[in-house]
Amino acid sequence: MSKQLRRVSIVVLMMFVALFVSSSIIQVFSTDTLKSDSRNVRTLYDSYSAQRGEILDANGKVIAQSVPSKDVYKFQRVYADPKLYSAVTGYFTINQANPGIEGSLGDYLSGTANEQFFDNLNNIVTGKTPKGASVQLTIDRAVQKAAYDALGDNRGAVVAIDPKTGAILAMVSKPAYDPNQLAVHDTSKFFATYNALSGQKYSPLVNRAIAGDLYHPGSVFKLVVASAALESGKYTPESSFLNPARLQLPESTSFIQNAGGGTCGAGAKATIATAIKLSCNIPMAQLGAALGNQAIADQAAKFGFGQSVQIPMKSTPSIYPTGLDAPQTMLSAFGQSDDRVTPLQIAMDSAAIANGGVEMQPTLVQKIIAPDLSTIKSLTPTVFSTPISADTAAKVRDMMISSVAGGAASNATIDGVEVAGKTGTAENGPGDPYTLWFTGFAPANDPKVAVAVVVENGGGLGQDAFGNLVAAPIGKKVLEAVLNK
Repeated sequence: MSKQLRRVSIVVLMMFVALFVSSSIIQVFSTDTLKSDSRNVRTLYDSYSAQRGEILDANGKVIAQSVPSKDVYKFQRVYADPKLYSAVTGYFTINQANPGIEGSLGDYLSGTANEQFFDNLNNIVTGKTPKGASVQLTIDRAVQKAAYDALGDNRGAVVAIDPKTGAILAMVSKPAYDPNQLAVHDTSKFFATYNALSGQKYSPLVNRAIAGDLYHPGSVFKLVVASAALESGKYTPESSFLNPARLQLPESTSFIQNAGGGTCGAGAKATIATAIKLSCNIPMAQLGAALGNQAIADQAAKFGFGQSVQIPMKSTPSIYPTGLDAPQTMLSAFGQSDDRVTPLQIAMDSAAIANGGVEMQPTLVQKIIAPDLSTIKSLTPTVFSTPISADTAAKVRDMMISSVAGGAASNATIDGVEVAGKTGTAENGPGDPYTLWFTGFAPANDPKVAVAVVVENGGGLGQDAFGNLVAAPIGKKVLEAVLNK
């Protein structure tokens, strides 16, 4: 009899162990898989049962909130000024991957982040209605609107950064879209809208500021090459190169020329400083050949090329190619060849120069606020990298000041303010419209903002446009929006 009881006891014990192990596996190891399973309708309903936290601008104005809904999901996401902020907020919809802040900080907004565990436990005990945390952004409405309005009907993007903190003051991508049209509870309606937007020739769902097909940087990349030259210790702003009106590429029958078709200023030679001021290609191509592909690649990597930067959304890494031959390296030195960048990266480059060579981690988040108004997280300025020395930064800054004061970036001039800037006009292929750029910062000696502007399709002017004509005035308006606050 005792043997039989022992056997039964062992079987019962094994059953309890099996139950414990299986429940532990489900609760600990399979939680994320089960939550993300599209068949888990209960989880789907639960994600809407708590009131999702608000998204606020830098001044505390609500730009996204959840309001009561009459269907089973309880709450409906609503966006104020939807197109103005679409590149920042993204949208929140049923059982889909959500872009923007809605996706990257979805756990805080829904109240499921680890830091909110005890708050949720308290809600269960006290019977309070669960609510997610609010996210206050670094986006300044006045600067965001200035960027949005200045970009007008152009396709492109604008990024403005506080170079001292990394706070992103504006991030605009055009064409924009209305997140309210996608934040719906009807899946078929969502897909109809999503497919229609995705099917447009110039998809508004692509955040051109941080992602997409990326752009040839053109002459704004000369700032990286000039930095590489000065950092090598072999060159100064007054180092000079031959100054022909046309230059044949080595190992090639092709010629390159400067934007105006003539020489880079007067004289048989042109300095690096003159090449930056007047945005000349030929001296920079010769400098690129002298530095070599690897030296330029190393400097680009120090600025952040090749890295996905989290703001908290992940950006597409900008590209400076390695393994280039001599003619390709010369083309790459003025932002052509296979150079590809995001506006975010170009804004980071300028911000590093503005900040004495120290590149701060860019971010859209000022703080995350619990329902009881306590702060869960707040912006702590963090160094992303130190790509150049303070001395190099000062010398590149002075060349950029010269470019605005009397050079190729003159349309960024602001009365009574010293502005540092650089324009770019990137080629995209025979007959294709140019890509137009401006990047810079102000005030030059105590910068409050660094900006990058890109305009596609030649701003509607094809190959008759250039960066100073179209992009520089946009950059100027963004700089003024910060300086006039």
